[in-house]
Amino acid sequence: MAEGLKLTCLECGQANRVPADKLAAGPKCGVCGAGLMTGKVASVDAKVLAKAVGDDLPLLVDFWAPWCGPCRQMASQFQAAAGMLAPHVRLAKIDTQSHPEAAQRHKIQGIPAFILFQKGREVARAAGARPAAELVAFVKSKVRVAA
Repeated sequence: MAEGLKLTCLECGQANRVPADKLAAGPKCGVCGAGLMTGKVASVDAKVLAKAVGDDLPLLVDFWAPWCGPCRQMASQFQAAAGMLAPHVRLAKIDTQSHPEAAQRHKIQGIPAFILFQKGREVARAAGARPAAELVAFVKSKVRVAA
């Protein structure tokens, strides 16, 4: 029997258990039906973020704000990285202007800022806009990602 991984739905915040060998098969949330492994960046609020950082799969979070030029320029690169890292790492973004409590909780001092979480722990962080390939290399240097 495949190992079950805990994944928080990035849409509704519900915890789900997904067999590890089914991650690439497009698992859906048991409550709202949203895709759990879409290969796309999910916008989250502070409440969902607080739950999702404890998931079994790594989660790379972009802390950004709409008034930040480098953040806006980084959006397409972050989306490209999401596609490259799926289904082994999920990517989410949180608007620090709308959710300042999340920025404060994670001690964000400048944006864009990226924090890599796994199983409730901060694994690494990076700051500043960068190409998708650099984000992917950053993640792969910090957590084990299947080929």
